[in-house]
Amino acid sequence: MTMRELQDRSIHCPYCGESIDVLIDGSVAEQDYIEDCQVCCRPINFSVSVGPEGEVRLRATSETE
Repeated sequence: MTMRELQDRSIHCPYCGESIDVLIDGSVAEQDYIEDCQVCCRPINFSVSVGPEGEVRLRATSETE
């Protein structure tokens, strides 16, 4: 895995609204996983996809979205 495949992203928690940093693995074309917010500890659903040009798309949602 190269460093280019790991990307640090800032997102806003869908629950508390705080900005948190997450590390995204761009070496996997599509992935869905749950990670707890570093501030309020609620579970955030992450959906990651990598486009044909290598661009990483990230969606972070609450359990009810």
